[in-house]
Amino acid sequence: MTSYLTGFGNHFATEAIPGALPVGRNSPQRPAFGLYAEQLSGTAFTMARAENRRSWLYRLRPSAAHPPYTLVADPAADRGLPASPNRLRWDPRALPHAATTFVDSLSTMLWNGDPEAHNGVTLSTYAATASMDRQVFFSADGELLIIPEQGGLTLHTELGVIAIDPLEIAIIPRGVRFRVVLTGDAARGYVAENHGAPFRLPDLGPIGSNGLANPRDFESPVAWFEDRDEPFEVIQKFGGKLWSTTLDHSPLDVVAWHGNLTPVKYDLRRFNTLGTVSYDHPDPSIFTVLTSPSDMPGRANADFVIFPPRWMVAEDTFRPPWFHRNLMSEAMGLITGAYDAKAGGFAPGALSLHNMMSAHGPDVASWQGATDAALAPHKIDGTMAFMVESCWPYRVTDSALAAAQPDYDGVWGAFPKAIVPK
Repeated sequence: MTSYLTGFGNHFATEAIPGALPVGRNSPQRPAFGLYAEQLSGTAFTMARAENRRSWLYRLRPSAAHPPYTLVADPAADRGLPASPNRLRWDPRALPHAATTFVDSLSTMLWNGDPEAHNGVTLSTYAATASMDRQVFFSADGELLIIPEQGGLTLHTELGVIAIDPLEIAIIPRGVRFRVVLTGDAARGYVAENHGAPFRLPDLGPIGSNGLANPRDFESPVAWFEDRDEPFEVIQKFGGKLWSTTLDHSPLDVVAWHGNLTPVKYDLRRFNTLGTVSYDHPDPSIFTVLTSPSDMPGRANADFVIFPPRWMVAEDTFRPPWFHRNLMSEAMGLITGAYDAKAGGFAPGALSLHNMMSAHGPDVASWQGATDAALAPHKIDGTMAFMVESCWPYRVTDSALAAAQPDYDGVWGAFPKAIVPK
């Protein structure tokens, strides 16, 4: 059974072998057992203490011991399209027939910003049918938010092992190497790569001291390592491109570590959902799990928002999300069930895009049902949708545009005209 340390952003200390962690210092002259001390920094050294994220790792070999990387793929070559105001939607991906690993199945759908300028977000999907073995992956461009929709994953990382299933998420910090092992025959889901400030819990403001995602429900792995002297491929994402090198050993050889830069998992079912008990549908900001702030206070580089099971009790209210045009760009996925503003065409594993100031809202059937509904209290159950909002407009890759549903605009094409007295 996988063990975890609890709390978001906590400073942890953990060792797989007793005595491996130094006491009272980070880099002693002779670390225990001949281990190598190495600092992994997720923020600049001089960031404010509250913002600083780093961990000290004690490993069998220094990670600096590797041959040159070779450029192996350029996903950015699929990015020739300008930002567009057009609304788009995609069906769930088909699972491949050939054995395909997590990293080989990654397909970029939406992107914005510039990882070299430390802003923006890239949204990809994965559809895997094979586990990674003597291969590890990491991103130098940003932290990875992994959102399973089908099938479980076991993430063997430098700092420990995390197991996640659908309705759970994992964050892999920028630079942390990991391998993905499938717990079943296939796995499918989404990956949001945050190029900006690291995700953190949103401030609660007038909500008070409790609510939304509680820090104690986030879990980080205990130290774990493997000692394998055999060839391993290391693939890194750097500058939007994929680079590869080969080691003669497993790089997942961290025997002990301490710090606050760590992989983390979270069960979305533990989210403390808030909502109105009087009237009107509330802003989706109260469903924010994680946020990556931009340089403008209150405007996020990326927000991870969920729409979980919840009670609807508002009086004299159109209860689904209202029609709106938004400064933030909205990329939405569905993990399970149905989304209350879409009557069809949006199955688990699907994806939609409503860029900044693009008008959108419920489709005709959802609007009609909500307009005619008897407003008794009822629970929206058996569902989990999510949104990755960004203050930057999303661009669509060439291949994603070619795979989009035809005539998505048609879902808003049959609304009756209002009749007003003259």
